[in-house]
Amino acid sequence: MLLRLIVRDFVIVDRIELEFGGGFGALTGETGAGKSILVDALSLALGERADATVVRSGAERAEISAEFDVAPGSALESWLRAGDFDTDACLLRRVIDSAGRSRAYVNGAAATLGQLREVADFLADIHGQNAHHSLLRGDAQRELLDTHAGAQTLAREVAAAWTAWRAAREARAEAEKDVEAAARERELLEWQVGELAALGFDAAGWQETEQEHRRLGNANALLEGAGMALAALEEGEAASLPMLQHAGAKLAELTSFDPALGEAAQLFEGALIQLEESALALRRYQDRLELDPARLAELDSRIDAVTQMARKHRVAPEELPALLESLQGRLAELTLRADPAALAERERKAESAFREVAKKLSALRAKTAKALSAAVTAGMQELAMAGGRFEVALTPLPAGAASGLENIEFLVSANAGQPLRGLAKVASGGELSRIGLALQVIASQANAAGTLIFDEVDVGIGGRVAEIVGRMLRELGRSRQVLCVTHLPQVAAQADWQWSIAKETRKGATTSTVSVLDREARIGEIARMLGGEKITETTRRHAAEMLGQA
Repeated sequence: MLLRLIVRDFVIVDRIELEFGGGFGALTGETGAGKSILVDALSLALGERADATVVRSGAERAEISAEFDVAPGSALESWLRAGDFDTDACLLRRVIDSAGRSRAYVNGAAATLGQLREVADFLADIHGQNAHHSLLRGDAQRELLDTHAGAQTLAREVAAAWTAWRAAREARAEAEKDVEAAARERELLEWQVGELAALGFDAAGWQETEQEHRRLGNANALLEGAGMALAALEEGEAASLPMLQHAGAKLAELTSFDPALGEAAQLFEGALIQLEESALALRRYQDRLELDPARLAELDSRIDAVTQMARKHRVAPEELPALLESLQGRLAELTLRADPAALAERERKAESAFREVAKKLSALRAKTAKALSAAVTAGMQELAMAGGRFEVALTPLPAGAASGLENIEFLVSANAGQPLRGLAKVASGGELSRIGLALQVIASQANAAGTLIFDEVDVGIGGRVAEIVGRMLRELGRSRQVLCVTHLPQVAAQADWQWSIAKETRKGATTSTVSVLDREARIGEIARMLGGEKITETTRRHAAEMLGQA
């Protein structure tokens, strides 16, 4: 459930902080007052894309924060824990600066827009005012059915299996089309792979080879340098180490006369120890390092072979293993192409895998289509379309498609006795609004989100139908938090609580404000919605009566 929404410097909103209750809440107000702006702000907190135009004029950035509760053991809690987010609450925050740059946070930790969209599936489902128009598209009808069936994951598996089957089919067709060219390429690849494999290149071994080559190639200079340093310490006529040892002993002796000399003597002794260890290390190095012309020639040959191979294929030596792996993969593919039976078998297995998962999706769709058809038909009777029928038609596609083994189409008969026809062909604007609303309300019942938001989805209806819509939303609010932006008094009167959004101008700047309405204020607001500018006592009585009936 949405607990709190804070909006700062968003479009015409200066600062609004709202605390939400459960049940069914109505957001009302004059056209253009900013009712839908709050829904747009929440959409951004839930991961919708944004640009600099959402930042209020004169402000540096817009900021939206939305807080939702987290039920123990819920899928939301599991998602938060899996992402290493705190699970006490779910606080989404979105910041958009005047340059259009956007930052997102979940419970104070930086998050991606993808993560906001993921968590949004557990939090809120927003139905826009033009949502029913999308129902005219076949892909939107299929998506609604799959969402209602909880089959989104299965549908993605079907699409992936279809892609794999198509790739296998195309590979077979391509192999059959150009057998001679494939044979020539395969012959070249076999020679290249054999040559690279024979080289036996290893990246770690290559580093060791280069290091050893540098050492042997500079052996004379290394021995000369080590000998010079050793001579300076202890082997030459002017060797310094014996003199320093003598001086150190003298200093140690003199400290008995003056302890103040002790620090200098200790430092001298430490330096002397370092020089003695250095001389020992130099002798060991001289003993270990040998001139080995044969080994140097062997390394020269190895390095020359590797660099020539790398130059031949126009890659760095370190990239040779990746090149070999790539060529081996291509060779394996061409080898498979040379075997028509193997290609056909791979294609057959890919088709079988597609049809197996697609049949599961078809069974789930068929079951859900029947239930959804009955529910929407029942909803149409309530929405002043007596005798009307709705049906989700599943037309088989024997050849299959990325979407499965059937085409999905919403059929409707708006009046008794009329045949079922495609939704786009028979529904008028008002009928489409009512059918779309029934679909949205029914589909929302299967949605996992705890908050349902309807943004002026009641456009195109009125009178008794509007009152029925209000009752449907109120009933939905018994199990969910339902928020509805509406212009219809019949819908607003059915709400458990109501806010009024108004637009005001202060110091030349236009801003939106939100007022929480008590019963008396609700009567006034519903009267305004009923009667326009001139509100009579009769209008107020009518408003009070509508609230009382609700």
